[in-house]
Amino acid sequence: GEKVFAFFCKGGGGALLREKMVEVMAKKFVCIVDDSKLCKGLGPSFALPVEIVPFCHEHTLRTIAALPELKGCKAVVRTGDCSNNKVEEGKPPAVTDNGNYIVDLSFDAPIADVKAAAAALKKTVGVVEHGVFEGMTYQVIVAFADGTTRTAGQGGEAPWWG
Repeated sequence: GEKVFAFFCKGGGGALLREKMVEVMAKKFVCIVDDSKLCKGLGPSFALPVEIVPFCHEHTLRTIAALPELKGCKAVVRTGDCSNNKVEEGKPPAVTDNGNYIVDLSFDAPIADVKAAAAALKKTVGVVEHGVFEGMTYQVIVAFADGTTRTAGQGGEAPWWG
């Protein structure tokens, strides 16, 4: 089926590689969210997770933080429970189901060129996967607090939030 949306950021629970693998296997990926998940640009409202191998992880962290495509990011290794989406002081690095670490990239402003940032991450030695889900979504169903929903994409309307 036709893919409709350019970018989503997923993987806050630390399973971004497995989520992405499941989504590429699907004939159609329908994303169901509440309206608090909508944003005009990726970056400031949700840290971009990046799964990296443990070997030389500090070097990989520094390399990611220095990428020009990610200018302005603050890169930190997630610690404690992998699914907590935060740093727990004094805890060891969080370990994914695949035995890897997660680096969370925080931004003060939207990522200028998400496609370029995703490509730069994929080219970085030590990076397993990133949380940018590009061109994978067939349809988005958005739920609102009043109980109503709106559908964007195939069989629905054009995205209204960006």
